[in-house]
Amino acid sequence: MHEMAISESIVQIIEEQAEAQNFSEVKTVWLEIGRFAGIEIEALRFTFDVVSRNSVAEGSSLEIIEIPGTAWCLECGKNVDIKQRFDPCPECGGFQLQVSGGEEMRIKELEVN
Repeated sequence: MHEMAISESIVQIIEEQAEAQNFSEVKTVWLEIGRFAGIEIEALRFTFDVVSRNSVAEGSSLEIIEIPGTAWCLECGKNVDIKQRFDPCPECGGFQLQVSGGEEMRIKELEVN
């Protein structure tokens, strides 16, 4: 379950920022997670709750913003939204798609005290 390692990294980043920016409590964490990032959201929520205990993020709310999957179609030359990898281009039906978005994950925002 790589969600545990991801949660540990998120809490580590939050702890570093708490020290650098002098805050002592996190109320809400907003994460942007791409559709193709390979992260099980419910597992991430569970592991974040466990890992954040005894940290400045303990008890904070984890809000997920899903980033859609996008690809560049080599056949029609358009950027298109796709629901899953290996889907055909919704514009021309071609299969020569290069994923251009939806693989990212980042902490977008923190609500702190």
